[in-house]
Amino acid sequence: MAQVPDKDATVSDAHAEFMKERFEVELEFLQCLANPWYINIIAQQGYFDQPEFVNYLKYLKYWQQPEYARFVVYPHALAFLDLLQNKTFRDEIKKIDEATRIHELQYHHWRWPNFKEESADESKTDTSS
Repeated sequence: MAQVPDKDATVSDAHAEFMKERFEVELEFLQCLANPWYINIIAQQGYFDQPEFVNYLKYLKYWQQPEYARFVVYPHALAFLDLLQNKTFRDEIKKIDEATRIHELQYHHWRWPNFKEESADESKTDTSS
């Protein structure tokens, strides 16, 4: 005799699959925010002028909680998510010059993570060599 599938189990499986896909899509989008050029493009396309999109950015702040943040590969995404809560930043990132400046700062941070301005100033004044 064939078994009748449990309707609750089928709904539960579908919900679990939906939640898994949602998790993956939100994580992928969040990590795109680590790229200043991506942020610049979506700013120029007017997404930050839409209240629904700004609310979505607020919603994504749950990724800053440790149980979710551990999945984030690019931590700058979380920093940019914070900055995107500010309307001034959202307006400024539309400008190519600002996106370029932020990209350069990000590059230098990655290139020289232990660089300290004091040590650079000290090396300029050191004439012992």
